[in-house]
Amino acid sequence: MIANIITDVTDRLQDFSAYWWFPLVVFAVALLDSVFPIVPGETMVIVGGVAAGQGNQSIVLIILVAAIGAFIGDNLAYFIGRHFSERVDDWADRKPSRSSRLDAADRQIKIRGGLLLITARFIPGGRTILTISCGLTNQPWPWFAKWIIIATTIWGSYAALLGYFFGQAFEDDHALAFWLAFGAALAITGLIELVRWLRHRGSGVKPIA
Repeated sequence: MIANIITDVTDRLQDFSAYWWFPLVVFAVALLDSVFPIVPGETMVIVGGVAAGQGNQSIVLIILVAAIGAFIGDNLAYFIGRHFSERVDDWADRKPSRSSRLDAADRQIKIRGGLLLITARFIPGGRTILTISCGLTNQPWPWFAKWIIIATTIWGSYAALLGYFFGQAFEDDHALAFWLAFGAALAITGLIELVRWLRHRGSGVKPIA
């Protein structure tokens, strides 16, 4: 039963990832994923990479639309945070512990913001929390935009090229190529989370993303 469902899903992915309009889907999903973490942005970019590896899409186009969609989405999350920054400040001022947490987040971003924005891009949910936090703490937009360009370009290239590699290696088996690429992405994300946990264990500093 489960095997049939998985086969059906991968067959459908193979069918629609070959259409000319599929890069537009990658763009839209990458954008939405930046604001709503339940949207499978990275998965869709991997599918695009697999399609490119099997000759159905352009790998350059997939990377481009993924990076641009993610950049716009991250900026949208940032400006959502900016919109609510005054209300959050007022809320934090009512209780010292809240103000302390907000100040700690601000300090973390100022000290390690660029690296945080890059690594958080690979953590579903973490990237949204961090980009909104940048807006809430009123980080300068030119600084934010510069690092987001770098982060989304790395993220889009990584996910698309991962799919591309497996798409070429298993050109005659779209399902196997996708699931191997997806599994590799999960393993890499897990490794990043493990490294973050080890770095912060015992430091007394709680990561914000």
